[in-house]
Amino acid sequence: MERFWLNSYADYVPHDIPDLAHSSLVDLMQQSFKSYANDPATHCMGTSLSYAQLDQQSKQFAAWLINSAGLEQGDRVAIMLPNVLQYSIALFGILRAGLVVVNANPMYTPRELRHQLSDSGAKALLVLENFAHVVEKSLEGTEVEQVITTGLGDCHAFPKSWLMNTVVKHVKKMVPVYNLPNSTSFKKVLAHPTDAYSDASPQLQDIAFLQYTGGTTGVSKGVMLTHNNILSNIKQSSVWTEDSRANMRVVIAALPYYHIFALTANALAGMYYGSVNVMITNPRDMPAFVKELSKWDFTYFPGVNTLFRGLLNTPGFSDLDFSHLRLTVGGGMAVTKDVAEQWLEVTGTHILEAYGLTETSPGATANVVGAPWRGSIGLPNVSTWVKIIDDDDNDLAIGDEGELCIKGPQVMKGYWNRPEATAEVMTSDGYFKTGDYAKIDEEGFIYILDRKKDMINVSGFNVYPNEIEDVVSNHPDILEAAAIGVDDEKSGEAVKLFVVKKNAAFTEQELRDYCREYLTAYKCPKHIEFRDDLPKSNVGKILRRELRD
Repeated sequence: MERFWLNSYADYVPHDIPDLAHSSLVDLMQQSFKSYANDPATHCMGTSLSYAQLDQQSKQFAAWLINSAGLEQGDRVAIMLPNVLQYSIALFGILRAGLVVVNANPMYTPRELRHQLSDSGAKALLVLENFAHVVEKSLEGTEVEQVITTGLGDCHAFPKSWLMNTVVKHVKKMVPVYNLPNSTSFKKVLAHPTDAYSDASPQLQDIAFLQYTGGTTGVSKGVMLTHNNILSNIKQSSVWTEDSRANMRVVIAALPYYHIFALTANALAGMYYGSVNVMITNPRDMPAFVKELSKWDFTYFPGVNTLFRGLLNTPGFSDLDFSHLRLTVGGGMAVTKDVAEQWLEVTGTHILEAYGLTETSPGATANVVGAPWRGSIGLPNVSTWVKIIDDDDNDLAIGDEGELCIKGPQVMKGYWNRPEATAEVMTSDGYFKTGDYAKIDEEGFIYILDRKKDMINVSGFNVYPNEIEDVVSNHPDILEAAAIGVDDEKSGEAVKLFVVKKNAAFTEQELRDYCREYLTAYKCPKHIEFRDDLPKSNVGKILRRELRD
């Protein structure tokens, strides 16, 4: 398909990105550490780290991984943290050591974490001690040799660090008992000397991240994202707006860094621009979130629709000073018209709705800066090609409805150790098949119509029905189950579970307790309906579409 959408670009947006200025993410961070040494890099719970401090501490983390833990270039290291200062230190430490980052959701159950650690072959893991009991139950059958534990206050100065850790552990009792006898403390790692260490020099095509995403079979797959993928996507975003450096001066980091959206839009783009990322560890505490926002002249705010809606309905938010806010980007899920209009009324800025996937690093499309809401995911990014295909992979015409496909430098290298799964989502001419049904209009704006797959989107997180069904069906009192997504005012979509029981005495509460044990909270069904049977095709396949209808 010819790139006719280029005519709809803003006048200042080039058709293609220029050659990359950095040879790797390591090269990028080395330059930024030097250029912005005295500027704040990240801030969390009252403490800031400058670029110079982040440089030194991430170097110590890298030195420990290589010189003490004995890891080699290309080995995988998992991070299981919420948004805390330790995350930035570990992220850049792992990358500069030439290792591969494996992000793990801190809310994973042992079953979910064990699969990810085993599948990735991670050799080391950093975990907040609040979740260390999950790690203890997850290590069997994995290659993890080194576990680093950290307390919430470890990156803060004494006595604040002592007070935070004491309150979390002994007053609020938020650290369940765990037994990891061979683990190493984060503070000990940061005491490691760096005189015998030097940064790695990875190539652009080397893997930087194994970013896990669900699959239609219920098996989470590691998306291989290279240094080139990430650098290209940052560059694609940088040319989409005028004066991007000013836009990114003070960035709100409320989305979790372990999610691809925040990983690129906050942590890595922040390094590119020399921004300060204001970390919000618990964005669900909306009053505290608003209080933190009141302390900053924030310029850039990436988020998801549910986050924006929550803030708009929190007392005090509309009273904040939005005079410095230059750019708000909504992704992860559709931005609704009512939220877009309320955000404009309160903040004076439009939400720029964008679209992407883990497999596209993530940015694939975006609307024009400053344009009002139009219900579209926007135009293809710079240096990006899109097309719409039918079920036989034939190209369709403008306006026809089919599967959206994307090609560009941000598209993944493939799925880790899954060549067949990779082949299934790539066309013969190199396009990634998104699994989303869409159409593209005469101006090049793309509209998502439906999901080809049955994926459920809960507050920007992908939930795959097969995974839920596999877990639930393992319960001895359940004959069969089917999961679908239903509209939800707060989260966009929620999981609804249809169940046929073996045991008539089995209760809904027992099922909910079981789900909480084996599924992350956002995957747990919000609605449960017991039935005598489920609709099936003539070959016995459960028909989720009939359940949705």
